[in-house]
Amino acid sequence: MEEYRGPREACGVFGVFAPEAEAARLTFFGLYALQHRGQESAGIATSDGRSLFLHRRMGLVSSAFTEEDLRRLPGHIAIGHTRYSTTGSSVPINAGPFLVGAGERVLAVSHNGNLVNGDQLRAELLAEGIALESTTDTEALAWAIVRAPGRNWVERIRAAMEKMVGAYSLAILTREALIAVRDPLGIRPLCLGRLDGGWVVASETCALATIGAEFVREIEPGEIVVIDEAGLHAYPDPTAGPEQAICVFEFIYFARPDSAIMGQRLHVVRQRMGAELWREYPADADLVVPLPDSAVPAAIGYALASGIPYAEALIKNRYIGRTFIQPDQRLREQGVRLKFNALPEVLEGKRVVLVDDTIVRGTTSRPIVELLRQNGAREVHMRVHSPPIRWPCYLGVDMATREELIAAHLSVEEIGRAIGADSIGYLSLEGLFRAIGLPRERFCAACLTGRYPVPVPPERLLRRRATPLEDHPTSEKETATVAAVAARQC
Repeated sequence: MEEYRGPREACGVFGVFAPEAEAARLTFFGLYALQHRGQESAGIATSDGRSLFLHRRMGLVSSAFTEEDLRRLPGHIAIGHTRYSTTGSSVPINAGPFLVGAGERVLAVSHNGNLVNGDQLRAELLAEGIALESTTDTEALAWAIVRAPGRNWVERIRAAMEKMVGAYSLAILTREALIAVRDPLGIRPLCLGRLDGGWVVASETCALATIGAEFVREIEPGEIVVIDEAGLHAYPDPTAGPEQAICVFEFIYFARPDSAIMGQRLHVVRQRMGAELWREYPADADLVVPLPDSAVPAAIGYALASGIPYAEALIKNRYIGRTFIQPDQRLREQGVRLKFNALPEVLEGKRVVLVDDTIVRGTTSRPIVELLRQNGAREVHMRVHSPPIRWPCYLGVDMATREELIAAHLSVEEIGRAIGADSIGYLSLEGLFRAIGLPRERFCAACLTGRYPVPVPPERLLRRRATPLEDHPTSEKETATVAAVAARQC
């Protein structure tokens, strides 16, 4: 069985309108900055004002493109996508972006999020005779836009949005324009930047910084932003209310710590989470040790607030990534040793506070605790800088099922015993939002509370997997390029 590596974001999206630059190359580096949001596939679509071109492939951004691939993606407008699978499995045909339509109605779409009514949308399109090639809700979403009524793309997108329920931050490419769209609740992040007479949209601000773009603002919930030769045109949601529901795990775990969301630098926010965790669950200890890399800011915050020295005692193999080669039985039994090594010189005889961002199944936490003890730790006190995850996500996060969530079935004390810790403490929901410093009403915390911001169809709630779709057979090999370079002519 594959080791569970914790909740994973669905995707990263990026788009650029750059009249004086190679849009594909800028997008390549933008996707590099968003690699943490998806490591299964990567793709770029471009437009030269007349035709659309597409290249997508399984694997990391660095292996999905060559110099020759980028040369075959001409144009001054581009969108990119890096993916983890949620709806639809990890196969080449499900890689983004998706290029659909024909004639005057052709576009490419990169999507971060998940539609809870994706099955219904697919069924409607299939009934209308649309031959869907993938098992993702992104392809259905793209076709819904192409087939929607309207005199222009803004009207079509707005009409399609009325049918789409769930989370979606979109970078859309047409022959003439780059379009950014965010769902009415703003569940997934999307921001806007300025670059040398052009514009950039991205899932996170870290991608803007990577290519030298200046952050301008976030795309508002429900907003459509069109960028073309005439400039930037923003179309706010005419029915917008005060409701928002950005995913709180963007603040806890998903987004890179150097990114900023809603005016908050996430490294600083996570330090505050660590400080709140100390106030709620202090420990008599000698060292504060983070589980690298995502828990580092919170561990720093815990150490600063408590006065307990901070130490790096777990070294992460940052190059292991996602592998399709299974370890042999001996290595499999060693579990986390493939990913972490401990430093006995740091741990010997010490009482350790181990800070982690989440405990999902508990299958990784117990081996980590054992690893610390085997390398000399006298006590291990687990501290988690998020509340317990008790519910699955239906809005774009690859998370365990409710049956697999350890906190759905065990009390906090029982979890501590199950993972072998001397003590355990989770940050409370109140402490979490004190650290974030923004109103709780602006966030989706459904995985912590079970209260979803959109209605989830009963058939989805009854399924074992949160976001499944039956995968149709495909004859393409995992290593193949799907539509290596596809062109749609005028």
